Amino acid sequence: MILLDTDVLIDVALDRAPHVDAAAELLDYLEHAPRRAFVAWHTLSNFYYFVRPVRGGAAAKDFIEGLTDFVTVAPTETESLRYATSLSMRDFEDAMQVAAARACGAEFIVTRNAKDFRRSPIPAKKPIDALRALT
Repeated sequence: MILLDTDVLIDVALDRAPHVDAAAELLDYLEHAPRRAFVAWHTLSNFYYFVRPVRGGAAAKDFIEGLTDFVTVAPTETESLRYATSLSMRDFEDAMQVAAARACGAEFIVTRNAKDFRRSPIPAKKPIDALRALT
């Protein structure tokens, strides 16, 4: 199991070069191996916030709806948030990603910014490295 960070989804939705190719390849793989990946609940609102101004609200929601055909929202609760506050990470949003990964039993977090997760108890991999690990 893996947890997808917001940046991976945004890279695909906004076709952000040079990151889109690896991210899209990973999502294509996951679409054919459903339920091997999770996203945090807050990832979806963050995604919508960044994608809506560029692609429109309907397109952002369509992407999210399509994503949930093969990716599951991580089951988090109050304890997960408390765990995130206990982590010594610079970015609280990243700590929330770690808490969501822990809640769903993810082996690693897939993110373009793996260096931001150096202090994470759950390792982070870039999309291309995650794809290699999964296949």
